[in-house]
Amino acid sequence: MPQGADPQLWGMFTAVDQDRSGTQSHYTSSSELQGALRNGDWTAFDLDTVKLLMSIFDVDRSGTIGFNEFAGLWQYVKDWQGAFDSDRSGSIEGAELKNALSQFGYNLSPQLLQLVMAKYASQVVSSDFQQPPLGITFDRFVRACVVIKTMTEAFQKLDTDRDGWVQINYDQFMHTVLSLP
Repeated sequence: MPQGADPQLWGMFTAVDQDRSGTQSHYTSSSELQGALRNGDWTAFDLDTVKLLMSIFDVDRSGTIGFNEFAGLWQYVKDWQGAFDSDRSGSIEGAELKNALSQFGYNLSPQLLQLVMAKYASQVVSSDFQQPPLGITFDRFVRACVVIKTMTEAFQKLDTDRDGWVQINYDQFMHTVLSLP
């Protein structure tokens, strides 16, 4: 165990290191990391969300997550968990989503909130195609938050006078979008 490491967090990290790839410098792949990240109903995080988190927290660009990177990722997820699902329904939607994002400084318009709901809501698996989405599960909420955060940071880099407006050409736009995780 690395010096100063939280023993409980270290235990979680080593429990998912299935291939036992090291001692002091354990590394976890996306499939191993998926085993550590759980929704409130104990289902594993969506693999695309796990890969997105890895792309952000794999600071040494090794393609794996070391313990210190895992500790940062874990804290990030715990922070978002504190804002998730105030009505304890198992998902987040509507006013809950608006309030959760506002807690972290993201004040999206009603139209943007609807787009987030449409993009990240879990679809009902049913033969009745008329049923509405269930809401956003925790893993998909985390993915939405990561996307909102990275897009906001990309916009802020372009908004040099901080007035909420940018003027860019197509090439700059494409570079900005394709540079996002």
